[in-house]
Amino acid sequence: MPTGTIESLDHEARGIARLDGKTIFVEGALPGEEVEYASFRRKPSYELAHTLRVLKASGARVAPRCPHFGVCGGCSMQHLDPAAQVAAKQRVLENNLWHLGKIRAEQLYPPIYGAPWGYRYRARLSVRLVQKKGGMLVGFHEKKSSFIADMRRCEILPPHVSALLMPLRRLIGALSINDQLPQIEVAVGERATVLVLRILVAPTPADETLLREFADAHGIVFFLQPKGPATAYLFHPPDAPALSYRLPEFAIEHYFSPTEFTQVNPAVNRVLVRRAIGLLAPKAGEHIADMFCGLGNFTLPIARSGASVAGIEGSAELVRRAADNAAANGLADRVEYGVANLFEATPESLAALGRFDKMLIDPPREGALELVKALDDDPGSSPKRIVYVSCSPATLARDAAILVNSKGYRFRGAGVVNMFPNTSHVESIALFER
Repeated sequence: MPTGTIESLDHEARGIARLDGKTIFVEGALPGEEVEYASFRRKPSYELAHTLRVLKASGARVAPRCPHFGVCGGCSMQHLDPAAQVAAKQRVLENNLWHLGKIRAEQLYPPIYGAPWGYRYRARLSVRLVQKKGGMLVGFHEKKSSFIADMRRCEILPPHVSALLMPLRRLIGALSINDQLPQIEVAVGERATVLVLRILVAPTPADETLLREFADAHGIVFFLQPKGPATAYLFHPPDAPALSYRLPEFAIEHYFSPTEFTQVNPAVNRVLVRRAIGLLAPKAGEHIADMFCGLGNFTLPIARSGASVAGIEGSAELVRRAADNAAANGLADRVEYGVANLFEATPESLAALGRFDKMLIDPPREGALELVKALDDDPGSSPKRIVYVSCSPATLARDAAILVNSKGYRFRGAGVVNMFPNTSHVESIALFER
């Protein structure tokens, strides 16, 4: 079998080796290691391979904490020390900015990170009846597969949620609709843990009794979702507290429904919001835009500073939730929300929103290409400062290059946010100034 020396990690946490001018992507290998590998896909310029044997191990290699590592597709970096994971993600960010955007930040910010385990307060678990594996399976998909991993526990879920995996398997196995329940959405808030059961047919009265008994015994809340996310409704207990998360530094509490988007890692989100507000430096009297605002994760902290904020979001449902949160936190007089498809932004549609002193952009993975292209080239008419929160280094690099090369902004700084420890997912934050 061939051997190779691993030079670096790619954006999927695969080791990169070179052999005869070809790039070899080796799953399970770390930088500095000498490994024996077997290729499972060969192309003219690259190969994809598995690690067969580590001949010389990296000092950053650690024993994976989860017994399902390597089978479950939820994590890909548990074999790398958590501090080294953060450093690797910083390099992924820098490489994307330079190789894709041909730009470098003037400053690299200290990385934002938190506890590597038990952090995932939002998750989507798949459910399937597989008789040859002993009955019901509840968990994440296997790596690069539609099969569901045979999970007994999950180290990145909160411990009390991880402890529910086996009881859930037994519960769903006892339901008459056990083959009509494909998914469970997990949402953990300040005062409640909600499980949303996606049901293709209605449960029988006997099923409903089992669900109520389970919820009472385990202190959780069941929602049922017969169709799309908007159809989810509270099932039991009827007096369950509302889901929420707090930003204590800004005296804000956000309420949300279990199918609405919120950050999966509340501890890191608190630090991220603090960093974003610090970079944006909002002041009383300023008019600030929060683009892709969601339910107001950044909008309300900006408003708490005394600035007036326009929160723009494509989902009317999220905008309604955001407006309710502004009112609940006593900030309705400083916030104005609007519905707009920012993926189709034009100079005209952006100008119609008014002039902004500063702007925060927090797009999904697709980035904010049309939005940054639509910004006015005139320094007197466009935001003097932009904070960009990204969940894709590639689209950040693309959009940053436009801000720097076409719109005349300086790329003041950037840094990684380890929102998803033990995975290859890279979040980041960047600052641009006129």
